[in-house]
Amino acid sequence: MPRDLIKTLTYLSVHLTVGFTVAYALTGSIALAGGIALIEPCINAVAFYFHEQAWKKADARKAATPDAARFASGNLQPA
Repeated sequence: MPRDLIKTLTYLSVHLTVGFTVAYALTGSIALAGGIALIEPCINAVAFYFHEQAWKKADARKAATPDAARFASGNLQPA
């Protein structure tokens, strides 16, 4: 299983627990808290996965830039 997917699933489980606890504390309803806890974190987990993919692509583009190492080292002078 890809690491990004494992991270997404563990993040989802934490988010579900927190979401349910907060929703239950605010509403006092197990059914309503369960609904909120399932819908909101599931959407966020999908968004998080694509957010990670976007950062990977950005990092890959940066690494592919010939001057990336020079700029990363703080030497901002033209070659």
